[in-house]
Amino acid sequence: MTTTDPQLLASTTTDGADAGDVEAPAEPRVPGLSPSRANDFQQCPLLFRLRVVDKRPEPPSSAAARGTMVHTVLERLYDLPLGQRTPAAAHALVPEAWDALLERSPEVVSLFADDAEREAWLGSARLLLDTYFTLEDPNRLEPGERELAVRTLLEDGPQLRGIVDRLDVAPDGALRVVDYKTGKSPNPGYEGTALFQMRFYAYVLWRERGVLPKMLQLVYLGNGQILRHSPSEAEMRTLEQRLRALWAQIEEAARTGEWRPRQSRLCDWCAHRDVCPAFGGTPPEIPEGAVERALGVTPLAQAS
Repeated sequence: MTTTDPQLLASTTTDGADAGDVEAPAEPRVPGLSPSRANDFQQCPLLFRLRVVDKRPEPPSSAAARGTMVHTVLERLYDLPLGQRTPAAAHALVPEAWDALLERSPEVVSLFADDAEREAWLGSARLLLDTYFTLEDPNRLEPGERELAVRTLLEDGPQLRGIVDRLDVAPDGALRVVDYKTGKSPNPGYEGTALFQMRFYAYVLWRERGVLPKMLQLVYLGNGQILRHSPSEAEMRTLEQRLRALWAQIEEAARTGEWRPRQSRLCDWCAHRDVCPAFGGTPPEIPEGAVERALGVTPLAQAS
């Protein structure tokens, strides 16, 4: 999903604790990897470090905030009965979704100079919702799951986790993984990053449910396109090898402290150029114990 990213790669504990007066013992921390954070490392190891280890804040983005709000509307749209899921009903959910966004990220108000600018932005979100209805008829769908948290633990590796926008389940048990994108679809031949995310979800579901999703579907609201892909077990095995190799690279960077920047055109949109050596900056010192907390790896300087 293309939103303010809730899929943080960080050490986590198993959800839940026993009720009562006696506090339950803490569960061991488990390093985790999401599609977004995996893409961060492949794009630029330093970006990964600044987001995951340093947890350096980034300014709000109007595109990301709009994506979050549109996702909220599409999730809640399916709470309505069949026959009532209309463009007008989706528009009516926008104020509620805006309030939820404000509660979660109050800094988004800084994106708008005045009420008129904010209303124009809300109008752009409504246009994306209108596009959705040209691509799917929600009155003919009854999702099995929405905003589904998926996770699986790789042997000798991280916990793979993410959030699936929608999981459709056919009467015969076949699974379709659906992800909403508020941007435009990639040009032919450049679908790799988007399909990596969807294959990632398919792999986790395959491991946990024993059923390989039959269809991966990306719904692009920015230009009204749908990208579909049918995964294979061979793809899943290749993906597992890729993820293991990627995690080994992350662990090596964590041990050695070599979080090297990797320049690309995406640097133009990076929020961390001021501390990037490629642009004359100096990265901050890594807080004591931050690497171990985030990745479960002890740096060589501390291990010696």
